[in-house]
Amino acid sequence: MLMAYWLVKSEPSAWSWSDHFKVGVAEWDGVRNHQANNNMKAMKGGDVAFFYRSVTEKSIVGLLQ
Repeated sequence: MLMAYWLVKSEPSAWSWSDHFKVGVAEWDGVRNHQANNNMKAMKGGDVAFFYRSVTEKSIVGLLQ
Protein backbone atom coordinates (compact mmCIF):
# COMPACT_ATOMS: atom_id res chain seq x y z
CA MET A 1 0.00 0.00 0.00
CA LEU A 2 1.37 3.37 -1.04
CA MET A 3 1.40 6.11 1.57
CA ALA A 4 0.98 9.79 0.62
CA TYR A 5 2.52 12.77 2.35
CA TRP A 6 0.64 16.04 2.84
CA LEU A 7 1.35 19.51 4.17
CA VAL A 8 -1.46 21.07 6.23
CA LYS A 9 -1.34 24.54 7.72
CA SER A 10 -3.32 26.54 10.19
CA GLU A 11 -2.99 29.85 11.93
CA PRO A 12 -2.52 29.21 15.66
CA SER A 13 -5.38 31.60 16.46
CA ALA A 14 -7.76 29.30 14.53
CA TRP A 15 -6.33 25.86 15.42
CA SER A 16 -2.90 25.37 16.95
CA TRP A 17 -0.77 22.27 17.32
CA SER A 18 -1.42 22.35 21.07
CA ASP A 19 -5.19 22.42 20.33
CA HIS A 20 -4.79 19.31 18.20
CA PHE A 21 -2.62 17.62 20.82
CA LYS A 22 -5.26 18.28 23.53
CA VAL A 23 -8.27 17.21 21.43
CA GLY A 24 -6.70 14.38 19.43
CA VAL A 25 -8.96 13.33 16.57
CA ALA A 26 -11.00 16.22 15.20
CA GLU A 27 -12.84 17.14 12.02
CA TRP A 28 -11.04 19.83 10.07
CA ASP A 29 -13.86 22.01 8.75
CA GLY A 30 -14.23 25.56 7.55
CA VAL A 31 -11.83 25.12 4.61
CA ARG A 32 -12.84 27.68 1.97
CA ASN A 33 -10.18 26.97 -0.67
CA HIS A 34 -11.61 24.53 -3.23
CA GLN A 35 -8.30 22.84 -4.06
CA ALA A 36 -7.38 22.46 -0.38
CA ASN A 37 -10.78 20.88 0.24
CA ASN A 38 -10.22 18.42 -2.64
CA ASN A 39 -6.80 17.52 -1.24
CA MET A 40 -8.29 16.83 2.18
CA LYS A 41 -10.89 14.55 0.59
CA ALA A 42 -8.06 12.66 -1.15
CA MET A 43 -6.34 11.88 2.17
CA LYS A 44 -6.53 8.23 3.23
CA GLY A 45 -5.94 6.41 6.49
CA GLY A 46 -2.23 5.77 6.94
CA ASP A 47 -1.19 8.92 5.04
CA VAL A 48 1.12 11.30 6.87
CA ALA A 49 0.55 15.06 7.08
CA PHE A 50 3.08 17.60 8.25
CA PHE A 51 1.39 20.26 10.41
CA TYR A 52 2.78 23.65 9.39
CA ARG A 53 2.47 26.78 11.51
CA SER A 54 2.00 29.65 9.09
CA VAL A 55 2.70 32.73 11.18
CA THR A 56 5.52 33.51 13.63
CA GLU A 57 8.46 31.11 13.38
CA LYS A 58 7.14 29.41 10.25
CA SER A 59 7.91 25.74 10.75
CA ILE A 60 6.57 22.21 10.79
CA VAL A 61 5.48 21.59 14.37
CA GLY A 62 4.02 18.09 14.21
CA LEU A 63 2.97 15.02 12.27
CA LEU A 64 -0.59 13.81 11.72
CA GLN A 65 -1.69 10.40 10.56
